[in-house]
Amino acid sequence: MRERRDVLLIAHGSLPFALRRELAARGLILRESGSWDEADRSHPERILAAYTWFYEGLRHPHTVWKMRRWLRRHGVPLFVWNRDAPHYLNRASWRLDLLDAAKLYDLYATHTLVDTRRTFADALLYLPNAADTARYHLRGRTLESMRDGGTYVWDVGFLGAMDGEKYKEMRLRAEFFAALGERLRAKGIRFLFREAEGLDEKTQVELIQKTRINLNYGACCEYGHAVASGLPERCYGIPACGGFLLCDRRLHAQDDFIPGENWAEYDGLDDCVMKIEFWLANFPRARELAERCHKHVLTHHTYANRAARLHEALLAWHVGKRGRLG
Repeated sequence: MRERRDVLLIAHGSLPFALRRELAARGLILRESGSWDEADRSHPERILAAYTWFYEGLRHPHTVWKMRRWLRRHGVPLFVWNRDAPHYLNRASWRLDLLDAAKLYDLYATHTLVDTRRTFADALLYLPNAADTARYHLRGRTLESMRDGGTYVWDVGFLGAMDGEKYKEMRLRAEFFAALGERLRAKGIRFLFREAEGLDEKTQVELIQKTRINLNYGACCEYGHAVASGLPERCYGIPACGGFLLCDRRLHAQDDFIPGENWAEYDGLDDCVMKIEFWLANFPRARELAERCHKHVLTHHTYANRAARLHEALLAWHVGKRGRLG
């Protein structure tokens, strides 16, 4: 009888806890280690795949090469999940080109497909961020109760990294919200733009649920890139909490949502102000869209969904499937 492949080796960290939790919930056994030398490689016939940090191939290519050589002998794929594309802040382009040419990885999972000239592996999986519903959820509220306009304190809000003086990749975001704040203040629209650092999850959810329109603007991984592509985790977490999300225009929104049905977006500062005024004036419609988005996220965009997609792609690799895997 053929042994079931139900073991994942996880070396060098960086695989999000929520995804690890959901992979374990699927019955997979996670053997985690700080380095490849420490990894428990017993019973290789049961190992489904091994994971390493994407940048390990840049930092320690010889270590990754050793991993790949052992794994190939035992018919086990090496996979990574890259949530930093397309800019790879502070990473030399020529080193990324070498990593791409070396094809040290067997399956390359990524949150954006914009960086098409770098696939890094023979198998490619579009694996966007997701809602961690163990942390971000309704927390005792109901969608029906959120239809009551009297429960809101703020008209517009944003929680996230905004220190443009300390981090160059945050400068555009800081400038955008400074300019937006001036426009909203002049119109008497109540807003709260603040750093999320130091806020516990309970407080974050409360602020989201007390804000009629929750914004997204930018992502640090896109610093220096002209196209907004992948969706940050808040694009799934805000709807999971029941909040109404108004997002900057992003390429992969059309892959994960249906604009106008369960997705609202804007294109630039002027359009953002116009959309804010529209949705504030049409609060019942905003709540209808928010409720559809909430249902859509819980059905299609949780880490349980992502774990299932990754698990299926790894199983497909074992039966010889390559190229785009979902």
